Amino acid sequence: MRDDGRASSVARVRVLGPTAAWDDDGARIDLRGPRHRELLARLVAAHGRVVPVASLVDDLWGDSPPVRAVGTVRTFVADLRAALEPARPARSPARVLVTEGSGYALRLPDSAVDAWRADAAVAGSVDAPAERVVRALGPVVADWPVDAYPDVADRAWAGPEQVRLAALRATAVERLVGALTETGRADEAVTLATPYVGASPWREEGWRLLALALYRAGRQADALDVLRRARAVLRDELGLDPSAALTGLEADILRHDPRVRGPEDVFRRVADDSLRVLGPGSRARLETTVSMLRRMAVSAPAPAEPHEDLLAAGTAAEELGDPALTARVLGGFDVPSVWPRSDDPERSGQLAALAGRTLAALPDDAAPTARARLHVLAAVETRGLPGTSGRAHAEEAVRLARELHNPALLCSALGALAVHTCSRAGLAAERDRIGAEIIPLARTHDLPTPEVQGLLLRLQAAGALGRPDDGDALAREIEAVSARHERPRAPVLVAWYRAMRAAQDGAPDAADRFALADRTLRGAGMPGVADGLLPLALLGLDMIRGRTTEVATDGWGPYAPWVRPLAVARGGDPDSAWTLLDGLADPPPGLLLEALWCVVAQAALETGHDGAADRARAALAPARDEVAGAGSGMLTFGPVADWLARLGC
Repeated sequence: MRDDGRASSVARVRVLGPTAAWDDDGARIDLRGPRHRELLARLVAAHGRVVPVASLVDDLWGDSPPVRAVGTVRTFVADLRAALEPARPARSPARVLVTEGSGYALRLPDSAVDAWRADAAVAGSVDAPAERVVRALGPVVADWPVDAYPDVADRAWAGPEQVRLAALRATAVERLVGALTETGRADEAVTLATPYVGASPWREEGWRLLALALYRAGRQADALDVLRRARAVLRDELGLDPSAALTGLEADILRHDPRVRGPEDVFRRVADDSLRVLGPGSRARLETTVSMLRRMAVSAPAPAEPHEDLLAAGTAAEELGDPALTARVLGGFDVPSVWPRSDDPERSGQLAALAGRTLAALPDDAAPTARARLHVLAAVETRGLPGTSGRAHAEEAVRLARELHNPALLCSALGALAVHTCSRAGLAAERDRIGAEIIPLARTHDLPTPEVQGLLLRLQAAGALGRPDDGDALAREIEAVSARHERPRAPVLVAWYRAMRAAQDGAPDAADRFALADRTLRGAGMPGVADGLLPLALLGLDMIRGRTTEVATDGWGPYAPWVRPLAVARGGDPDSAWTLLDGLADPPPGLLLEALWCVVAQAALETGHDGAADRARAALAPARDEVAGAGSGMLTFGPVADWLARLGC
C-alpha cells in the first residue's frame, strides 16, 4: 500500500511486537479491547487489501461466532475508526479504516506500519549497493523483533504471515550483515550475526556471513571455529554435509584468498599513514575509512594519527551538508578508552565540537542510535576536562542505549561514562560497577574490545580499592583475552600494573620494572598516558619508601604544575614554593587525581603551607579507604588514610 498523500491522525502501527498504534504527537492510541487489536492486526496482515466481513467473523471467532457477530465486527470497526481518526467530522467518509463493498481495508502509507515498512525496505534492498542496504535495512532490523503478531499467535490467519515475516527478517538480517561486512564494518556485522546464528542455526548463509565478518575483523581463528561449528550442527542435527559455499569459504580463509579480504585500498591507506580527506561524493568511502581507522586503533600496535584522520573524514562529511552521514562517520570510530586524558587534547576538542554541531543539526526523526554514538564521542573526547558536559553526554548515551536494548552501544556508552567518574577523589567503586556491567554484556554478545575495556576498568578499581588478589586475577585474564582477540595495548597496561604491584610489595627492582614498562608504553601509541608517567611513578615509589630525594624540575608532562612546588622546595627555595602553592589550581579530573593531591600535600607539609594542606585534606577525604594513584592501575602513592593522618585528619 503506497502513500497517496492523504493525512491522518494515526502516525504509526506496530505488529512486529504486541499490536499498538501511536498518533502524530507520539501518544499511544487507545485501541480498546483485545478483539479491537486483533481486528487491526488482521487488516494489517491483508496489506491494504479488502477483507470481507464474513472472513473477519471466521478469523475472530472460528467455528463458534456469537449470534450477532457481523454487528459486533461493525461495532469494532466503528470503535477503531474513532480511535484512529478522532478528528474526522461526523458522517464524513473514513480515510484510514475504509469500507469497500462487503468488507474493510486499512489505508495507510507503508511508512506508517512497521511490517509494511519492513516489506518495502527488504524489497528495495535487492541488488542495491552495500551502503544503500545499510541505510535502508539498519534502522528496520534494529526495530524488528523475532516474533511478529505475538498477541494473536494462536490464530490460524496469523500463522502464514508470521512464517512469511520470519523468513523476511532472516533475509533482512543476512543482507545487512553482508552489507556491513562489505563496507568495512565487520565488527558491527559480527555483533549482529552472532545472536542471529544462535537463533537460526540451520540457515547456512548466516554461518557463512558470520565467518566472513570475523575474518575481515582480523579474527581468523574465530572464523574457522564458526565454520567448524556449522559443520557439526548440520551433520549432528540434520545429517547434512555443509554446502559448497561454506567449504569454499573455509578453504579461502586458510589460504588468505584475495576474494575474502576486506577493502584493500583502505587498509593500504591506513597502514601507510597516508589517509587524508576523501573527495566530495565519496560517502561510502568516508564511512568505510573510519571503520578501518577503528579497527587499526584497537588492533594495531601503534596507530598513526587516528584523531587527525577521523577529524579529516568527519569534516569532509560535514562539508557535504548531510548531518546523518556525518553522524555515521563520527559514530563509526567508537574506540573505547580507560584513560581519562586525551592523547591529542586539541583535536579531541575539535572532534567534540564537531559532534556537538552534528547533534544540533540532526533532524528530529534521526536514528536514536546515531544520536547516542555522537553523545559517546563527545563524552570520550571531553574526558579529563573540568565541568559536567562530558558526563551529561555519557549519561544521555547510556539512557538511549538502554532504551534501544543495543548491547554494543550500551558498552560504548558505559565506557564513556567510566572516563567521567573521576571528577573527585573516591569514585573507584563507581568505576568498578561500570566495569562489572560491561564484562558480562560484552561476553554475551561477543564484543571483545568492550570486554577488554571492562576488565581494565575493574583492574584499575581493584588497585584503588586495595584488592590485590582480584587485581592479579584480572591481569591474567586481560592478557589471555587480549592475546585471543589481538588487542596489543592492553598487555602494556598490565605490565604497568605489575610494576605497581612490585612497588606495593616492596620489591627491590620496582624502579627497574617501572622503567621497562615505560619503554613498552612509549612504543604503543598512547602519548596521553605515557607523557610524564614514569617520573611520577618513581616519585610515588620514593614517597612510599620514605625517601626525600631531590625532584627534577622538568620531564613531568601534564603533571608539572602540581610537582613544581615540591621540586622548588627541595631545590632550596621554600618561598617560591609557597608562592606556587598559593596560586595552584586543583588537579584536573583523572585517575591520578589522588596522586597529584598527595604531591601537593607533601609540598604543603615540607613548606608549612596550611592552606594547601587544608585543600589536599578536603580533596582526599572521600577516598580515605582507597590507595592513592593505584586507581590508574599503574602507580601508587600508598593508602590515602596514611596521607590524611599526616595532614592531621
